[in-house]
Amino acid sequence: MGELVLIRHGQTEWSRDRRHTGWTDVPLTEEGVRQAEGLRPLLEARDIGRAVVSPLARAVRTAELAGLGGGAADPDLREWDYGGYEGITTAEIRRGRPGWDLWRDGVVPGGPDHPGEAVEAVGARVDRVLEGVARSVGEEGAPDVALVAHGHVLRVLTARWLGLEPGAGALFALGTGSVSTLGREHGRPVVTSWNLAPSD
Repeated sequence: MGELVLIRHGQTEWSRDRRHTGWTDVPLTEEGVRQAEGLRPLLEARDIGRAVVSPLARAVRTAELAGLGGGAADPDLREWDYGGYEGITTAEIRRGRPGWDLWRDGVVPGGPDHPGEAVEAVGARVDRVLEGVARSVGEEGAPDVALVAHGHVLRVLTARWLGLEPGAGALFALGTGSVSTLGREHGRPVVTSWNLAPSD
């Protein structure tokens, strides 16, 4: 049955260092390239009929290395805009805001390139993505649809697939260079696999 195949891009310097990486175009590290290349055999074993990719370079490059080059770019798959927290770690933010949590407390506005987004705005974006790709999910013989994007936006998308509020994405940890799948069971949206690395 057709599934949504969620692919988080490979490692970047910022993801490695746990810096919030929203709309800044940070390239893959050598490890990130290795992770992306390692996805190819796993994806070749699937019947992927369509790929939709975030326009940010780290996702586009991951798609290419994983054998999904030429996928349609969708700006709604860009990562959460972290506003004034772009490039900053959670530990650094908590020095000024003890106990801060992205999912609960949100972000502060940044400059013109990083105005920031509420989690509900990210949820509205992924709802549009799902409207465009979810029709055949769970249908017998339907091909899979691959979504190549970023950790937080894919977590919000998963929450929305399950009918949860966008902030419930906090419940779904997602590593770089990982593959997860969403499908249906008896017509109900479900998680069919989660956060798998090629070596798993």
